[in-house]
Amino acid sequence: ALDSYFQISRTQEPATIPGSHLEPLHTVRSSQEHRSQITELQSSGSDSSTSEEEEEVEAAAPLPPAAQQTPAASSPGLTPLKKQEPPIPAAALEEEEGDTCAICFEPWTNAGDHRLSALRCGHLFGYTCIDRWLKGQAGKCPQCNKKAKRSDIVVLYARTLKALDTSEQERMKSSLEKEQKLRRQAELESAQSRLQLQVLTDECSKLRKQVQELKALMAQHNGSASKQPGSSRTCFPGGLPSSQSQRKYHLEKVFVVSQAGNCRVMAYCDSLSCLVVSQPSPQSTFIPGCGVKMMSVANLKSSQYIPIHSKQIRGLAFGSRADGLLLSAALDNTLKLTSLATNTVVQTYNTGRPVWSCCWCLDDTNYVYAGLVNGSIMIYDLRDTNCHVQELVPQKSRCPMVSLSYLPQMASASLPYGGILAGTLEGACFWERKAGNSYRPHHLLLEPGGCIDIQTETTTRHCLATYRPSKSNPCVRCVLMELTCSPLTEASEDVVCSSNPVQTFSAGPTCKLLTKNAIFQSPEEDGSIFVCAGDEASNSAMLWDAGSGSLLQKLQADLPVLDICPMEVNQTHLLATLTEKAVKLYKWQ
Repeated sequence: ALDSYFQISRTQEPATIPGSHLEPLHTVRSSQEHRSQITELQSSGSDSSTSEEEEEVEAAAPLPPAAQQTPAASSPGLTPLKKQEPPIPAAALEEEEGDTCAICFEPWTNAGDHRLSALRCGHLFGYTCIDRWLKGQAGKCPQCNKKAKRSDIVVLYARTLKALDTSEQERMKSSLEKEQKLRRQAELESAQSRLQLQVLTDECSKLRKQVQELKALMAQHNGSASKQPGSSRTCFPGGLPSSQSQRKYHLEKVFVVSQAGNCRVMAYCDSLSCLVVSQPSPQSTFIPGCGVKMMSVANLKSSQYIPIHSKQIRGLAFGSRADGLLLSAALDNTLKLTSLATNTVVQTYNTGRPVWSCCWCLDDTNYVYAGLVNGSIMIYDLRDTNCHVQELVPQKSRCPMVSLSYLPQMASASLPYGGILAGTLEGACFWERKAGNSYRPHHLLLEPGGCIDIQTETTTRHCLATYRPSKSNPCVRCVLMELTCSPLTEASEDVVCSSNPVQTFSAGPTCKLLTKNAIFQSPEEDGSIFVCAGDEASNSAMLWDAGSGSLLQKLQADLPVLDICPMEVNQTHLLATLTEKAVKLYKWQ
C-alpha cells in the first residue's frame, strides 16, 4: 500500500492528480509543518522499535488507493505531500532530482548522517533514510523493489552525479588505437630502413677505403714511372706528383657565425653534408656557455645553434659512423657526444682536466680519444658510459695536446699500421695500435719547440707540422713529412716509425694563435697533394702544391684564419676557412 502511495509522481501538477479534494489539504499544510514532520521521522529512528514501525506499515497497508488521497491517510513521515507546491520547470526538477533523497526529498550531503549512499541496484538515497527504510520494509529498495539489506549500503563521496555522453570519447579512443597501430607499423618499417641504410653505408665505407688504397698505389706507380728516363710527368721529392690544373678556388658563400667573435674550430660531417662551427652562445644571458652552429653545405644555408659546453670548445671531430655523432672537446674538463639528428648531447665524459683536442678511432668506431692539457691521451669506449678505459701517459714533457689524428690500417702503404698521431707544443708521437687494444709509442723527430699543429693525410701517410717563428727561422713554417716504418731487427716483428721531411712552406712572420691547417688530396684527383695554411700577417689562407712547393692561391680574409676544412659534396670540391666571426666557402672550378 505504501508503494502504491509513492506511485504519485512528485513532478505532476496538482490538476493532474485524481480526486480534487486533495487541493485543500495541500493549501492547509505549510512548509513549517512539513519540516517538523521530517524532523520527527528522523528523530524517531533510533528510539522506536522495529515492531512499532511494522504496526505503522500494517495500519497503512489496508487503505485503498482512493483513501490514500484523503487527509486521514497522511502520516507525519509522508513527505510526498510536498509535491503539491506550484509547478516547477522540468529542467529545474531534473537538477533537483539529482541532488535530493528519493525517500525524504531533502538534499543529501557529502558528510554527516544524511550523506549520499547507494544500494546494489544503483539507486541513491540519504544514509539515515535508507537505513530506516531497510529496517522496516522487509529488505527491498524503495524505487525498484529489489532485495536489499543494510550491509548493501555503500557510502558515496560525491556531491552530485550526472550521466555523461561518452560515445564521442569512445569513438576517439577507437581512432587513437588505430592511429597507434599505424604508427607502430611505421616505426617498424623505419627501423628496418635504418638498418638497411646502416648496412649499405658500411659497405660504401669499405668500398671507399679500397678506392683510396688503389689511388695510393696508382700514385706510387706514377711516381716511380716519372723517375724513369723519358717520362713527361713531373715528380718531386717524396714521390708526390705536381698538379697541372688551371682551375682554382672561387668564393661561393660567406656565413657570419658570431658578431661577438670567439669562434675557434669546425668539422664536416660527410653523411649529413653538414658543417659545424664552434661559437659562444648567442643568448649568453639565457643559455650561457658554448656550442656549435650547423650549416648545410648542400643548400648553403645556416641552421640552428646547439648548446654543448660551458667553456670554450677546442676540438670537433666526426667519425665514419652514419648516425651523425659529433665528438667535442672543451676547456670545461668534458668530452661530449652530440647527436645532430636530435640536436642533443647523448654522452658526457668527465676527464678531470681541460681537453685540448679529440678524434675518433677509424678502425673501431666504438673508441674515441681525448688529448688533455698535461699531454695525456684518454681512451673512451662508447659502450662504457662511466669513465675512460685506458690512459696513454706522455713519455717526455707534459705539454698540452694541441692536435690528435688517427691513421687507419692500410694493406699497402709506407706506414701500414693504424694508430694515433699526437702533437704537443714540444713534439709529436705516433701511438701504434696493436692487438688487444694496446698501444706502443714511437717518438717522431721534430724540431724542438714551437710546434702548434700537426695534421695528417690518411691515404699517402703524409703529415703537416706547423712551427712558430723563432730566432733561426723568423717566419711561420709548414713542414710536410712522410711517415714510414722499418723493422727494429731482422728477426723481430716490431717496427720503428719515423718521419722524413719532404717539403717546407713559408708564411708570414706573425703567429700568435694556435691555428689548424690542412693537408688533402687535390680536387683534380691526380694523386697530387695540396697544403693550405693560415697566414696571420696577411689575414689570408695560402694554398700550396705539395709536389712542386709552389704557391697556387692566396684566399683573402678579413681576420686571421683559425681553421681550414676541405670537403666534397655531390662531386663538388669545396674549401672552408674560418675566422673568429665568419666562414668563407670556396668552390673548386
